[in-house]
Amino acid sequence: MSLGYAEKLSYREDVGSVGMPEMFDSPNLLQGKIEELAIMVQKSKHLVVFTGAGISTSSGIPDFRGPKGVWTLQRAGKGVPDASLPFHRAAPTLTHMALVGLERAGLLKFVISQNVDSLHLRSGFPREKLAELHGNSFKEICPCCKTEYLRDFEIETIGLKDTPRRCTVKKCGGRLKDTVLDWEDALPPEEMNSAEEQCRAADLVLCLGTSLQITPACNMPLMSIKNGGKVAIVNLQATPKDKKASLVIHGLVDKVIAGVMCILNLRIPPYIRIDFIQLLLRHTVKKKCVRWTLRVTSIHGVRAPLSFLRSIEVSFPERSDMKPVVLMEQPFSLQRETSMSSTFFMLLTLNFSDGCGCSRSSIECHVNFQRQKESFVRERSLVLQELNCSAECQHRVGQQAILERQSLPRAETSAHAFVTNLVRYDAEDLKVAEPKGTWMDSGSGSNNNRPTKRQVEGPSGYPASPKKLKC
Repeated sequence: MSLGYAEKLSYREDVGSVGMPEMFDSPNLLQGKIEELAIMVQKSKHLVVFTGAGISTSSGIPDFRGPKGVWTLQRAGKGVPDASLPFHRAAPTLTHMALVGLERAGLLKFVISQNVDSLHLRSGFPREKLAELHGNSFKEICPCCKTEYLRDFEIETIGLKDTPRRCTVKKCGGRLKDTVLDWEDALPPEEMNSAEEQCRAADLVLCLGTSLQITPACNMPLMSIKNGGKVAIVNLQATPKDKKASLVIHGLVDKVIAGVMCILNLRIPPYIRIDFIQLLLRHTVKKKCVRWTLRVTSIHGVRAPLSFLRSIEVSFPERSDMKPVVLMEQPFSLQRETSMSSTFFMLLTLNFSDGCGCSRSSIECHVNFQRQKESFVRERSLVLQELNCSAECQHRVGQQAILERQSLPRAETSAHAFVTNLVRYDAEDLKVAEPKGTWMDSGSGSNNNRPTKRQVEGPSGYPASPKKLKC
């Protein structure tokens, strides 16, 4: 859950029950329930997972209704809780990546999310198998052609408002809008329809980290019961739907799902994050001198921030007459003047921001204004696959690759990709320590629970926007 989103959301007095006590099944009971859930998942022919804010709390993102949740503290007259790292650098949790593993194994057919944190898409979960009921803080959509743009920065607004950017599809150019709903906004019909269709088809709907209080979303899992399916709930607090569930587990979501993956003998894939930049080197000739400008921007355009970069050090190792400089403000830009015949080696050291898995990486540029370099475009998916394999095999981050270069007589543009994060979920990571809390010998459950927004337990549906993904 984004703290920026929480602050932008319209004030609402009635947000349902908050601050309810968290309960934990005793170790023996919890283990028995994990084994039972694993059997249910294994036997399922059409598994659908329904997620809430509780699956993201272990990534450092506060929830809504927990003891230290956003709405719990607000009701107590306190401010928005602190996040442990920048929202845009939050990494998918063990549970997010386990869902990727379940989908790749053919067990998980669809995920319905009430979250706006983009961690499902960041994890690599297929967009076509995901319904984001309340939107995505990192996604814009073109209302004209319905193309979606997934960003590496948080969109400035919520409430389906215009953003500063436009659609890049040829013959379109429509003004983009954010995708996150405010309280009174209608659920996007395409997302809602696919979610309802999947719930009706499901023989098991697994609810993870949600208090199941926000309508109409909270009623969707029950659609499977009407068609002979089952509902299982993993949440630390009681939910209004517990009595209708076949299995209720009170335990940390990460621990429960880790246990299920171990029993099913399934690997949890690592999370590998890749970020991108664009370099523009432009020059003009004045007599025997060249005035050149270096700009480092997002591949999404100048108006898009480079959220993973703190600063850039520009140095010229082979030229003592060219002073190094540190660029601190975005858009990063440097202007210099050299002789026309001058060639030089320029080293860009990129200093990464908090939340990255390494502190820096670098790009080497050989500059010769009298010689135009070749243009090329590499197959993006293959380049990213190579970077992923390299990061996983070498157990480190910082690898980089050039995706494309476009050379013109007086300008050169290139796009670069960097591995900035690697998170592994090994066997030891699955041994989550038992939290302090109230032991229960019978119960229901999840991790650090709760959902996103909409109405609080009441009627149903609405209308709004659609799909198509562009990064």
